[in-house]
Amino acid sequence: MRVTDQTTDSAADRPANRPSWTCPHQPPCPGAEAADHDLALIRVAHPEQGWTQLCNGVIHFDDTGELLPDGRALAPRRTLVRLAT
Repeated sequence: MRVTDQTTDSAADRPANRPSWTCPHQPPCPGAEAADHDLALIRVAHPEQGWTQLCNGVIHFDDTGELLPDGRALAPRRTLVRLAT
């Protein structure tokens, strides 16, 4: 059992596909599967460790890599830069 946002939550009390909390924001933050999921508000920030957890459960790393709530990892998005010659 863990405590999130002053409410007790047990993994055994919820379906496997439902996150352990719901977004309290209006309008609600985009879900983790949405194309714009990076626009969710920050829930927990640890800049000294290089990561933030968004309201939708996505963990966003400073190198732009991400961990989705279901455990899938998204590779960092890299921009290719062409140098003028």
